[in-house]
Amino acid sequence: MSSVRVFRYIKPLDAFLVTNKYGSLAGRLGLAEWHPAVWIGRLFTLDNDYGEHWFDNWEEREAHSTQAAQMGIDVGDLLIIVPERLAGGDDGPCHPPELRKRFWTDVLKSLELSYETLFEEARLQNAKAKEVASEGYIKDLEERIRQIQATLETT
Repeated sequence: MSSVRVFRYIKPLDAFLVTNKYGSLAGRLGLAEWHPAVWIGRLFTLDNDYGEHWFDNWEEREAHSTQAAQMGIDVGDLLIIVPERLAGGDDGPCHPPELRKRFWTDVLKSLELSYETLFEEARLQNAKAKEVASEGYIKDLEERIRQIQATLETT
């Protein structure tokens, strides 16, 4: 099965946006929290809930607000790598911030996820929502998944 690119790099801002395709899928599958990549951040941080904060970068966004507006980009949509947020203190960090930023920029530029991974995460989140947050539960999730799969088969 094919995959979907998650982020689009905006070089002049040294920042990322969620791709339209991934953002649409995340919304349809119930994967979007305050931004559609929260769950991915959790996995990047050793499957830790701290990962939901990997793009808490309000000061950095504000620094780009004028240029983002000139480019027609909502500054609130910018996802900016702050290398200090991606360094653990348990037995490190092992690399300087500049290399850590370059590494994560490369990783996010190339990040693609399979539809099967997205479907599995959607099922997981939907099962949790059914138990604790019924307003987030998607009754027709399996039908949505089948529709997406059918679309993929015809393209």
